[in-house]
Amino acid sequence: MSVIQTPLKLAAALPAVDRPFVVHTARDLPRIPQLQALPSDLRFEMQVVASVLPFRVNQYVLDELIDWRHVPDDPVFQLVFPQRGMLEAAHFDEIAGLLKRDVPKNELDAAVARIRDALNPHPAGQIALNVPRDGERIDGLQHKYRETVLFFPSQGQTCHSYCSFCFRWAQFVGDKSLRIASSEAELLRRYLAAHPAVSDLLLTGGDPMVMKTAHLARYIEPLLEPALAHVQTLRIGTKSLTFWPQRFLGEEGDALLRLFERLVRAGKHVALMAHYNHWRELEPEVARAAIRRIRDTGATIRAQGPLLAHINDDADVWAQLWRTQTRLGIVPYYLFVERDTGARRYFEVPLERVWRIYREAMQRVSGLARTARGPSMSAAPGKVEIQGVTEVAGEKVFALRFIQGRNPDWVQRPFFARYDPGATWLDQLRPAFGEDKWFWQDEYRARWGASGGA
Repeated sequence: MSVIQTPLKLAAALPAVDRPFVVHTARDLPRIPQLQALPSDLRFEMQVVASVLPFRVNQYVLDELIDWRHVPDDPVFQLVFPQRGMLEAAHFDEIAGLLKRDVPKNELDAAVARIRDALNPHPAGQIALNVPRDGERIDGLQHKYRETVLFFPSQGQTCHSYCSFCFRWAQFVGDKSLRIASSEAELLRRYLAAHPAVSDLLLTGGDPMVMKTAHLARYIEPLLEPALAHVQTLRIGTKSLTFWPQRFLGEEGDALLRLFERLVRAGKHVALMAHYNHWRELEPEVARAAIRRIRDTGATIRAQGPLLAHINDDADVWAQLWRTQTRLGIVPYYLFVERDTGARRYFEVPLERVWRIYREAMQRVSGLARTARGPSMSAAPGKVEIQGVTEVAGEKVFALRFIQGRNPDWVQRPFFARYDPGATWLDQLRPAFGEDKWFWQDEYRARWGASGGA
C-alpha cells in the first residue's frame, strides 16, 4: 500500500506550504523590500555583479532563511546575493563604469560576454572531455566515470534560487553556446541501453526538481524497462530541499513521491543528492516535512556541498550541519573544495585550511556523521581527496588520493604533492619528491588529450 496515497495532512498546518512561488531576478533588485534598508552603494554593487553572474532568489528564501539583522554577513544572504568581491576589481570597475554611463545594451553585453569567458565557464573538461561521441556529439549528456552517466534535462536547467558560488553558473546566463541541456528522453534511453557498465544515472542541472513530475517521468520511467535493468541507481542533484521544499508537498509533491515509490518497489535505489551549505537550511519545519516525506518512499537523501569563505569556513558550522543531517536521516556524503570557475576567488579557501576545518569538524561528530568524504576536488582527472598535510622522507607534503577517476585503476591510489600553503586547487600543486609529473599524467594525455591538473 502506498504511503503517499493522500496529500500530507501535516501540510495544512505548516505556515509556508501554501504560499505561491514568487521569484526575483536581477531586474528586481531595486524592488526587493528587504534590500531597501541597505546603503545605496551596496545595492549598486549588487547590480554590477548581477550584470555578469546570474542572480535569482525566491520569496521563501527571503522570508524564511536569511537573518536580515546580520546582513550582509549572514551566510544565506552571501549564498544567494551578489557581492562586489565576486568579480575581479578590474572587471567590476569596467561594468560599473558602463552602467553609470548608461551605455547602449550591445556595448554592455559585449563587455559582459568577454568577462564571462574569462571566468572558466566549463571547468574540469565538462564539454571538451565529458561529452560522449557515439558516432555524433551527444549534447546534454556527460559520461566521465564508467559507472555513472549525467543527464541535463532541458526543462530542469534553472533553479528555485541561484547559489552565488555555483560552478554551473554558465547554464543560467542566457548564452545558448554555454548551456548544457537535452530534451531527448529517447536519446538517453538508447545511450543507457547501449552501455551495460552504467549502474547510475544522475539527473542534474540546474535543478531537475523545478520540473513538473510528468516531465520528469519521461526521463526516469524507462529505468523500469528490462533493457535498463543494469541501471540500478537514480540520483537527482537538487537544492530544492533548501530553496523550495514545498516541491515535495501538495498534489504535485504527491505525484513525485509516488514516482519514487514505483522505482524503489521495482528494486531501484533512488537518491536525492541534496546540496546543503549551512545548518540553517534545515531549520524550517516545511523543510523537515519534505525530508520526512521523501524518506517515507524508501528513497535516500545524501548531502553534499563545498566549503566556502563567507558562508561555512568554520568547523563548528560543518559539525552542526552533519549532526543535524544525521538526526534527520540524511547521509553526509561529500565536502567539496570550491571549484575553479565563476566567483571562485571570493569563495576559495587554501587547501590546507580546508583540510584542517574538515578534520576538526570530523573530530566533533559521532561515527554516523563521519560518512562525508573529502575534502574533494572535482578536477578533470577525477575526484581528488586531500588526506592531510604530513612529512615523508623529510619533505612536507599534501597526501592525496583519487576517490573517483577517469581510469578506475587510479581510484584509491595515494600520491603526494609538494606542500604549498597558498594552493587552492589541484592545478596549483606540483608532484613531491622531485617528480616532474603525476602518476596518471602520461595516460591522461594519451587517452584524453589533456595534461592533467585542472
